[in-house]
Amino acid sequence: MSHSAPSPHSARFRDPSSDSAETSRQAILVLEDGRSFTGVGFGATGETFGEAVFQTGMTGYQETLTDPSYHRQVVVATAPHIGNTGWNDEDDESGRIWVAGYVIRDAARIPSNWRSRRSLSAALEDQGIVGIAGIDTRALTRHLRERGAMRVGISSTELDPARLLEKVKQQPQMSGAHLADDVTIAEPQVIPAIGTKRFTVAAVDLGIKSMTPHRMAERGIETHVLPSTATAADLQAIGADGIFFSNGPGDPSAAEEQIALLQQALESGLPYFGICFGNQLFGRALGLGTYKLTYGHHGINQPVMDLGTRKVEVTAHNHGFAVDAPIGQDTQTRYGTVRVSHVCLNDNVVEGLELTDDQGRLKAFSVQYHPEAAAGPHDASYLFDRFVELMTDRKDA
Repeated sequence: MSHSAPSPHSARFRDPSSDSAETSRQAILVLEDGRSFTGVGFGATGETFGEAVFQTGMTGYQETLTDPSYHRQVVVATAPHIGNTGWNDEDDESGRIWVAGYVIRDAARIPSNWRSRRSLSAALEDQGIVGIAGIDTRALTRHLRERGAMRVGISSTELDPARLLEKVKQQPQMSGAHLADDVTIAEPQVIPAIGTKRFTVAAVDLGIKSMTPHRMAERGIETHVLPSTATAADLQAIGADGIFFSNGPGDPSAAEEQIALLQQALESGLPYFGICFGNQLFGRALGLGTYKLTYGHHGINQPVMDLGTRKVEVTAHNHGFAVDAPIGQDTQTRYGTVRVSHVCLNDNVVEGLELTDDQGRLKAFSVQYHPEAAAGPHDASYLFDRFVELMTDRKDA
């Protein structure tokens, strides 16, 4: 068991923008393999548990924390200084913070941005999110890279590592977890097209980010965001020209109802576009397997190659599972021919799939990353245009 020493400058992690201006409180982080770190409580007081993953984005922490894909995950920020732009009212990607906990090295003492309404620490505290600051996040990241993502606990109330470790070991694993129903909307919502309406899309909310339907609206799409429990009858009722599966948390092998819905849509020839979790479910609907990555891809700086154009895109990722499919080889399915369209240049993980008919025409496609660019680069925004082209071709046919 390894312990990192408390920072000699821990007082700087007190949030001076807080009305209480409380004295910094000690906190500990314990991984399920027994390694522990000592730091300073950040955000809410208490304890929390989840799967520890590291996130490599230099910016965009507000979008990351409000991404439903991070449900039940404790996010470790690899960027050393976090919170300097505070928290605003515009950049949330959902109605709440979804991470189970937040781990950072240096917390900004005073946020400085013209849009900031409160500090990061205050936002975490308001929503009951327990975090820890002042630890060696580089050492923690290296440990997760070597040992893999694992269960973790953070506490500013239970400071005995052995006792916290026992609680960590009682937490559920991410493998086998069906979490889409936890993060989905309760009732359908409609996001109107901006300008002239061209298409109607049924977007199944498995953890959708608010920027995604906005990107569709920019292209004349009226998006009907449906709960994860949506049925084929729901798609027919809205007269959908296409179906979209969003990002989301959990193990794709456990999402049996959503996979069955997608298979019905593919059987009917409805154009399909999926991202992240939607890519994994697309693979399983086509008869491919999925598996858990050692530590996953979490960040806004992941290089991906489009195997069709050989163009390299810098992309935003958040996934701990991946599709098991042969690269450079077509696979025949009952719905058509599927091939790998994109791969990650860091580790050759499958990052996209394309389904074509007997004439080689595109029927459906998906990518493992986040083309809506919130937060993240805009290299992959063309995928929304490809979805429009796919629906246009089907309508013309």
